[in-house]
Amino acid sequence: MENRLMAAIDRFLPEWDVNEMHEIVVEAAPGEALAAALAAPAAPDVVRALLRLRGLGAAGSIEDLMLGMGFALLAREPGEVVFGASGKPWLPRGATSSFDAAPAGSVRMVANFLAEQLPDGRTRLLTETRVAAVDENARRAFRRYWRVIGPFSAFIRRRWLASVRRSLLART
Repeated sequence: MENRLMAAIDRFLPEWDVNEMHEIVVEAAPGEALAAALAAPAAPDVVRALLRLRGLGAAGSIEDLMLGMGFALLAREPGEVVFGASGKPWLPRGATSSFDAAPAGSVRMVANFLAEQLPDGRTRLLTETRVAAVDENARRAFRRYWRVIGPFSAFIRRRWLASVRRSLLART
């Protein structure tokens, strides 16, 4: 995204080893789009099966899922929400811990939803995930993990945004 102001996510993880970004444009105000994103079902359609494979419960909203996975709410600002944790997601249960207390051999992870008003009155809703390794061992382990999991993560984020779009279209 060109020429955007510094987002809250930038304060928490300005440099990263891996990032993934997806966006949609919706006919809604930024606050409405952001609220719809956080309230959207965490496990629409086939996402439910992917989350179960990871050993995660599939009920509730996206916000509930993030908090239930051990991510903390790092920022809630007008137009943006940021979640973060540290851990070893390549392990079966991920061993998540506090974002600030990232132990050796782990990665810091942040994910956000950002809603930006466009000049034409619509809103760009973006979700970004960033991961930074604490050390080289974690970097190697995470990159191996991400080669397999990355495409599924991208698929889940796109399904979440599609669910948000459907939710916003259904409100009228």
